[in-house]
Amino acid sequence: MDKQLILEDGTVLIGEGFGADVEISGEVVFNTGMTGYQEILSDPSYCGQMVMLTYPLIGNYGINRDDFESLDPAIAALIVREVEHEPSHYREQESLHDLLVAKNIPGLAGIDTRMLTRKIRVHGTLKGYICSLSVQVEDVVKTLQESPLQTTQVSQVSVNTAYHVPGKGKRVALIDCGMKHGILQSLIERHCDVVVVPYHTSAQEIKRLGVDGVLVSNGPGNPEDVPETIQTVASLIGEVPLFGICLGHQLLALACGATTSKLRFGHRGSNHPVREIETGRIDITAQNHGYTVDLDSLEGTELMLTHEAVNDGTVEGLKHRRADAFSVQYHPEANPGPHDANDLFDRFIGMMNTAKTNVLV
Repeated sequence: MDKQLILEDGTVLIGEGFGADVEISGEVVFNTGMTGYQEILSDPSYCGQMVMLTYPLIGNYGINRDDFESLDPAIAALIVREVEHEPSHYREQESLHDLLVAKNIPGLAGIDTRMLTRKIRVHGTLKGYICSLSVQVEDVVKTLQESPLQTTQVSQVSVNTAYHVPGKGKRVALIDCGMKHGILQSLIERHCDVVVVPYHTSAQEIKRLGVDGVLVSNGPGNPEDVPETIQTVASLIGEVPLFGICLGHQLLALACGATTSKLRFGHRGSNHPVREIETGRIDITAQNHGYTVDLDSLEGTELMLTHEAVNDGTVEGLKHRRADAFSVQYHPEANPGPHDANDLFDRFIGMMNTAKTNVLV
């Protein structure tokens, strides 16, 4: 069945609908990864967004049970150039179409994804609406232009109650702002005793757990929309070792007095080069974010720049000058993507080993 994608600037793209037969709106973004579509569509950081994949053929190796980054994908829709309905891979258990039907997520194939990518790169991300061909374009455009972006995505993808993943190593409170399973797995592989807590958990509650460190996860949306997490992070600085990833990186910056702003089209892909300032080392990283820490705002704070994006010079890593706290904008756990920066989890473990924490208040 043919469907249309209507953008807020009036652009209309007609293609083949697949997945769930529903109409939905969202912010249209693009990801440049050549593989890893299962991990991408199940990344909670895409909550409420229509994800367009720039690689032209998607679905050829199907869906398997092991590569989900969350059990319930939160994307609004998936947009591709060509979808494969008969995948072939030894791990494949169902098709991409079947998964989207089961999760009530619409897909759109057969559109000019190269043109749409170029439009977003020039004009920035756009709100869009996937619907039947009978819908009046003018009415949709007016609604899209007048509707604000979502502000409650983190509350939609965070856990509601804390849960424990036992281990014999350091106890880590993992603040779930939309956590990818790969982050939890990276801690488990290092034998950490992990307590996953909701995004709104207070610093007092976290310290009551007797933790050795706190990891603030990735997540969707504008970091300024979660002031309760910013307050928690601010209260924990200097109390326990802190490690922030993606949204967690931005929250650490805001907690220390820096500012953030929206990028024109964001960083979303598996091949973003990042330079470590101290050594000059280049890591190829996986990224998924639409906001960035403002470099000029670091002046006068306790934060120092540790990593920068090679492509555009934006802030990719921070370290607190006095406290055991650091963060990166990219994903060291990858999934999908290169594992160049996976050693950052070992750095976090080392920080906990040398710190005197284990606080019970």
